[in-house]
Formats: sequence, C-alpha cells, structure tokens
Amino acid sequence: MKALKTFVGALGLIVPLALASQPAAAEDSLKVAIGQINNWENQAPTLGQDAGIFKKHGLVLENVGTQGAGETLQAVISGSADIGAGVGTAGIMRAFSKGAPVRILAPMFTGTGDLFWYVRADSKIHSLKDTTPETTIAYSTNGSSSNNIVVAFIQELGAKARPTATGGPPGTLTAVMSGQVDIGWAAPPFGLQEIKDGKIRIVARGSDVPSLRGQTVRNLVVNANALKTKHDAIMRFMDAYREAVDWMYADPKAVEMYSAKIHRPIEMLKESMAKFQPKEALQTDHFADLDGAVRDAVKLKFLTAPLTKAQLAELLQIPPRKK
Repeated sequence: MKALKTFVGALGLIVPLALASQPAAAEDSLKVAIGQINNWENQAPTLGQDAGIFKKHGLVLENVGTQGAGETLQAVISGSADIGAGVGTAGIMRAFSKGAPVRILAPMFTGTGDLFWYVRADSKIHSLKDTTPETTIAYSTNGSSSNNIVVAFIQELGAKARPTATGGPPGTLTAVMSGQVDIGWAAPPFGLQEIKDGKIRIVARGSDVPSLRGQTVRNLVVNANALKTKHDAIMRFMDAYREAVDWMYADPKAVEMYSAKIHRPIEMLKESMAKFQPKEALQTDHFADLDGAVRDAVKLKFLTAPLTKAQLAELLQIPPRKK
C-alpha cells in the first residue's frame, strides 16, 4: 500500500510537470492584403496588431500593403492572401459574378466623404465642369472605390475627363505636381498639408456623387476556400478587427501610434478623423444600401445584370457581432 501511495504521489508530480513543459498553443497566422495601408480607415489590422489585440485572439497577421483594391482583390482571389482590406464594392461584385472565389467578410467604410480629387494650385480647372476629354483624372486601381467614384463623376455628374490609374496617393501627388496627371485623388490625412500650404486645391469630393453617399463602398473580403479551411481563425479575426476599431476611437494612444507611424501631427490627424473618417463610417455590422450598390454596379457597367438574392446571400458572409 505504501508503495502504491508513493507511485500515485509521484504520478501527481509528473503530470503537472509534463503539462507545464508543453509549448503554448501556436497562434494562427493570416495574411492580410491592404490597399492604401497607411490610411487611417485601414489601420485596424496594423495598429490593432501593434497594440496586441489580435494576439489576444490567438492570431498573428502578416499585413502586406498593395497599390489599391484591384491588386488587393487579385491577391485574395489567387489565395496568396486570406483577407483583403479596402476593396470597392462594385469590383467585388464583378469578380464574384465571374466565379472568383471571393466573399464579403464585412463592410469596412460607408459613404465616400473620405476621398477627394485635387489639382495643382496653378491649374485652370476649378471644378469637374472645367474638364475636357483631354483632362486626365486619377483613381488607384481597377475595381477600387476611387475607380467607382471617377466613373460616377463621368456618368452622373457629367465630367468629361479620362480616367487614369495612378496607384496610391504619394505616387499620384508626384504625377500631379509633375504635370503627368491633371486631377489627382487622395484620402486624408494625405494631402491635407499640401492644401494648407497652398500647393493643391480640392475640385471634387466622393460625397459629390449622390448615389454613393449612404452606401458601403469598401469592404473586407475573404478567399472563399480560406473561409472554409480557416473558419475559426477568420471568425476570431472579425472579433479582433471590431475590437481594434473600437479601440482606435476610444484610446488616444491609437492616434499617437498612428502619428509616429506616418509622421503627421496628432492635431491634423484628429481633424482628419472628425471631418473625413467618423467612427460610424467604419461600422462592420451591416452592408448599407445593398440594393443601391447592386443597381449602381449595373449602371456603372461593373455588372451586366443584377446579382440575384441567392448570389447575394452567398456573397455576403458577414458574421454577427458578439454580444
């Protein structure tokens, strides 16, 4: 009996030691492609990871910047990225209608008030009415929300300019200032200092297009195969993403981190958030004005016919927010 008690006692010591020696559960890795990675509205994956929010949910993100939504969408379609951030709605619908393995994981930005179009201060162009067929007007990449808005400028507002893909805001500004492009595009805070310094003038805003003001225009997208094989990790990604957005607007540390990251004054960033990127625009719970988005995708020739209810049910894979 004494021998048995000794054995049991020893076993009691061995089991905890064995458990303690096991390595901690590995974090799941997800690759996230982000168009315009330095824009404030795209910061949840990057700042959230820096703040430890995704780690808390058992995730480590490989965040990769792209030149815009078209490039982001291709990365997701090909499977080289699990998730894409900042992809225009019309471009997603077009790819999905052609059988691409892409789904909308969540709305990311509602409305178009954060984007503006500008010219050099010495330009003769003062509004879209001054454009001609020879005028070049910038957007980032095909399928992006800036692409969608430029097409709407032409079809809805009567602009006569020629759409020109220029990539991100920094390259676009160089093209405008060097005379290669007449009208550039930007998303605050980029361009705000140049406006204050009198180097550029705003000639149009995304919010000038009535049909797009209340729509979800940019989204988080997910590779359909990844959604099946990495479902649990992707659901945790959404929990962490939503937590990161809440943190970005609640904790002053987030703006301080962002300021250090992009080398812009904190007060300018706060002004940009208040004027161009209010928190409600970053809501992730419901797709705003879905019928209007489908209608506009057809009108702007991203779709040849409206998506059916069954197609939309398959396209939209927005998980409910946890209570």
